[in-house]
Amino acid sequence: MLPRISELINRHQRFLITAHERPDGDALGSELAFFHILRSLGKEAVVYNQDATPENYRFLPGSDRIVHELPPREPVEVAVILDCSELERVGKDAGRIAAIPTLINIDHHISNAGFCEAALIDPLASSTGEMICRLVTHMGLTVGKEAADCLYTALITDTGGFRYGNTGRGTLLAAADLVAAGADPQWVSEHVYEMNPPAKIRLLGAVLPTLTIEEGGRVGSLTVTQQAIAAAGALPEHTDGFVDLPRTIRGVEISILYAELPDGRFKLSMRSKGSVNVERVARAFGGGGHTNAAACRMEGDLAEIRRRVIETIRAFAAS
Repeated sequence: MLPRISELINRHQRFLITAHERPDGDALGSELAFFHILRSLGKEAVVYNQDATPENYRFLPGSDRIVHELPPREPVEVAVILDCSELERVGKDAGRIAAIPTLINIDHHISNAGFCEAALIDPLASSTGEMICRLVTHMGLTVGKEAADCLYTALITDTGGFRYGNTGRGTLLAAADLVAAGADPQWVSEHVYEMNPPAKIRLLGAVLPTLTIEEGGRVGSLTVTQQAIAAAGALPEHTDGFVDLPRTIRGVEISILYAELPDGRFKLSMRSKGSVNVERVARAFGGGGHTNAAACRMEGDLAEIRRRVIETIRAFAAS
């Protein structure tokens, strides 16, 4: 598929780049890197996201160029959909994007069944950013500092700073190449991990008392309510990273963040260690993701949601 995508990039001139709603570091880093790469080739490119860029990613070069309203349909020849397992994940304008003549999808989610003809999908890749590094190498392109910083951000955020099991030899080689191209690991890491607003820390203080350990110490969870977010003066994006905290407890294999949404539903973010597969759990409730990182959304009373999730975890553990 690399030759096919390379051919489409070379043949066309006007591109729309997008990713999933509530974009994270991999989505934003990949989008903006693709933007810089296309611009270096003399192409026209627009990055569109339904949702605003989280504060800790606004340092990324080009983040101020992201638009939140789709440009007119006529000039766009190709839509590049990154870090999305299904087109609907881009948000409310998925239908308009589907009407763009040519769609390219680059993604590493195991739940991606392939929703367009030109699709580069590799569930074994650490990140979409790593896959873009492969495309760059295949095309024989030179990555500038701006794209290198963006791709390095994509790599470190989806690997937890190269701590997660999805960190492979290819990941580290790609990171080394990006540093050689001008990426600044300290500068990127400081902005991603060490620029928390006070509201996020206040919210964390309110959330930690909700810590629950279940299933003989194997499952740990935290809960974030809309009331807690409002009381802390925080934003939903400030929960980023909270799901990782229970996993740091000795014996915990599955970590869950139950985050209440404005419409009363709950978004469940799940993380796991080793070969424990949380993607199967998320898929049971209409979600998806990766073996060690997955998510879904559920309706209903929180106690009932927790009961259903724990029962599902228990059932998969027994199978």
